[in-house]
Amino acid sequence: MIVDSHCHAWAQWPYQPEVPDPDSRGIVEQLLFEMDRCGVDQAAIVCARIDHNPDNNDYVAECVQRYPGRLYQIADVDCVWMDSYHQPGADQRLREAAIKYNLKAFTHYVRSDYEWFESADGLAFFQAAADLNLIVSIAIAPDGQGPLRKLAARFPETPFLCHHMAQPKAAERPPYPVLDNILRSADLPNIYIKLSGYHYASQVPWDYPQSDCGRIVRALYQAYGAERLCWGTDYPVVRAFMTYRHALEAFRTHCTFVPDADKALILGDNLYGLLQKAGR
Repeated sequence: MIVDSHCHAWAQWPYQPEVPDPDSRGIVEQLLFEMDRCGVDQAAIVCARIDHNPDNNDYVAECVQRYPGRLYQIADVDCVWMDSYHQPGADQRLREAAIKYNLKAFTHYVRSDYEWFESADGLAFFQAAADLNLIVSIAIAPDGQGPLRKLAARFPETPFLCHHMAQPKAAERPPYPVLDNILRSADLPNIYIKLSGYHYASQVPWDYPQSDCGRIVRALYQAYGAERLCWGTDYPVVRAFMTYRHALEAFRTHCTFVPDADKALILGDNLYGLLQKAGR
């Protein structure tokens, strides 16, 4: 079982510069084609209601229904680009989304206003996640790891899954304080890391296999163990730097320090297990 922990699908291409095929470049069929070609069984689609796609939650929900057994929806709930971001009533909006889309997980992209986590509204929001047995797929900068650790300690049964290796940089110099802060979060057993976004971390993001990220992946593997890492591609965004297969093989082929049994966990078994236990 190989499960892509982080990809997207949009009915309209949301990014600049303009592309010649905006009606098809981001659609789910492109993702499924790449998955089939590379032998990837399932994918978790991280919704993002960004430019031209205010209905992305609805689009992905329809895709999940259209291709049963292949896709999971990680719905966009009050992400940073939404007018509702960190506004009162977040817990109710999460509960409504969970019912509407029959969720196992949702995503929350965060600015640096981490104090909201400790506010009455923030605590109610994450209490709703705990009550609904949801996975929290969270996009948070490295300086948010301290607040995230407090949140994970408060809600120990809720899995928090950090996007893109929790956003370290390969260019960081010793003693690597940013990476060290990410590694300290391994003390919380319900914090997980997506091994995705090599192109965000690498100093030369198009230089496959982004070998300067190897040090980061090794450190994450040693700190979190194989059981709390989940491979992902960031498709189709990653296409600006590498193919879907490159995003797979950068880990599967080139992280030779990870034994095959542990690779199986990271490539899909971990996320599959989390998803089977999540939701109602």
